[in-house]
Amino acid sequence: MPAFDPRTLSSISDEELLALELDTELPIDEWMLVEKERGRREDRRRREAERARATPISGDAAPPRLPAKERSEDSHIQAALAQLRALFVAGETMGAFAVQRRLFALNHRRLVVCATSGRFIALSRGLFGGYVPTDVRWQDLEDASISAGIFGATLTITSLATEDMASRGHVGRSLRIAGLRKEQAQQVYTLCQAQEQAWREKRRVRDLDELRAQSGGVQIGNVPGAAAAHLAASDGDPTERLRKAKEMLDDGLITDAEFESIKARVVEGL
Repeated sequence: MPAFDPRTLSSISDEELLALELDTELPIDEWMLVEKERGRREDRRRREAERARATPISGDAAPPRLPAKERSEDSHIQAALAQLRALFVAGETMGAFAVQRRLFALNHRRLVVCATSGRFIALSRGLFGGYVPTDVRWQDLEDASISAGIFGATLTITSLATEDMASRGHVGRSLRIAGLRKEQAQQVYTLCQAQEQAWREKRRVRDLDELRAQSGGVQIGNVPGAAAAHLAASDGDPTERLRKAKEMLDDGLITDAEFESIKARVVEGL
């Protein structure tokens, strides 16, 4: 976990920024600075993408420079990664990718998987061309696991059957990708695990809110609960709402679960 230093936020990597964003122990003021930096980077990438689309491509124009990890791949893998990026929505970025080893693709084309800022994507290629993507949004992720053998690693991604953050649904589907390069698979798994833990806490808070709503909103011994619910549902300035929620938490007026509920709702509304 990188140490928080507001003076170096603009120079840390996207992976380190994501780790800070998922740190539940980060004070609210520092967390808001991390969110602003993340938004600034997404805006910059969006503007660069718009300029690239608006700029005519001439015969002498140099192709975009690929990251070092991708430049070492063969042309087929680079084409698959380019196809993956073509599936990204505005502001979505690639965190890590993993390629299936040839030994495990004797009767099909090799698979490529990646963990982005918003989901997990597995891309399979047809024998006669074309690509078939399968994705799992982070909010639907139930479990991520990895096992490493002598020749490769197996990554298993299990998702919920229900949508959004509801956690009482049954398991929806399970993706099992065998024979991935070990080091690459570990990097993808690390990002999946971080997202799994973050969204599991968000679903737990959501479940508590649903149980309270089903019981008529009665909160024995916790009168400020109504104020916390009003703060989470209000439409004021997000920074001010989070600051007030943090003050209520520090004063013992709301619980950690209620604070996380407010924080999740405010972030959803950004």
